[in-house]
Amino acid sequence: MTNRTTMAEFLLRGLSDVRELQILHFVVFLVIFLMALVGNLLVITLVALDYRLHTPMYFFLMNLSILDIGSISVIVPKSMVNSLLNTKTISYPGCVAQVFLFILFTATDFAFLTVMAYDRYVAICQPLHYERVMNRKACVHMATSAWISGIVNSVLNTGNTFAINFCGGNTVDQFFCEIPQLLKLACPDSDITEVGVIVFSTALFFSCFVLIILSYIQIFRAVLRIPSEQGRHKAFSTCLPHLAVVSLFLCTASFGYLKPPSSSASRLDLVVSVLYAVVPPVMNPVIYSMRNKELKSALRKLIGKTEAQQVQRCSCSLFSF
Repeated sequence: MTNRTTMAEFLLRGLSDVRELQILHFVVFLVIFLMALVGNLLVITLVALDYRLHTPMYFFLMNLSILDIGSISVIVPKSMVNSLLNTKTISYPGCVAQVFLFILFTATDFAFLTVMAYDRYVAICQPLHYERVMNRKACVHMATSAWISGIVNSVLNTGNTFAINFCGGNTVDQFFCEIPQLLKLACPDSDITEVGVIVFSTALFFSCFVLIILSYIQIFRAVLRIPSEQGRHKAFSTCLPHLAVVSLFLCTASFGYLKPPSSSASRLDLVVSVLYAVVPPVMNPVIYSMRNKELKSALRKLIGKTEAQQVQRCSCSLFSF
């Protein structure tokens, strides 16, 4: 019998055992990782440098991009290294850190999506009170609450998971350390206080979900009362990117965690885990920038400023020559 005191490492299931497919997996994940990194860093840079984007909506969007970088950086690089080196191991502390950070980033991500829904509700339904309600102090408090809720949720889930005894081997049927797969390795007589943690996490998730739904019900009612078609279109255009990101997050996460559990691993489980763990951080900056004129304008301004600086440096070098 193996327990947590003697468990030195876990074995992660790769996406394939064929060497050529492992290299393909490395290349695909590298491209996805770089796309997520560049897209989210670009959003962070634009919001930080352009004073016109120093508003509550873009402040929350910058936090969302930071969380997306964190969540994909926790699992993808390790999976890439394992595929490249043809290994499957992850240390016990590494697995603990992976579980803690992934839950932290994803739970905080959903909390920020809830805060952003409230921000859109105030902007559309109470525009005259927007600056008073969504002032700097209120935004900082909301962001702090979102981070704290994610930390508490992560501490409870991680501590509860790794407090159990593992006697079902050390092979995790996933390409990263995931709590449902780790619980399959628990001893039958392990004292698992999972019920309380599940209740807390479910209550937190459900309260965020309800707040998002209620916010958008009020938003749609307010938008439909706008007399001009141009006004309705403008109001909807500010909400659609956020609604698309929320839908992507909820659909992939629900499909991943609410599907019927299976005793044996399947390729479908791996595909589903890629959908909810890897795809959202890549798609979020694309969705937000696709219909956002302010982000596009800030990007053009940044590119124009960079080109002007390059031309100036070239001119200076010619004159110095």
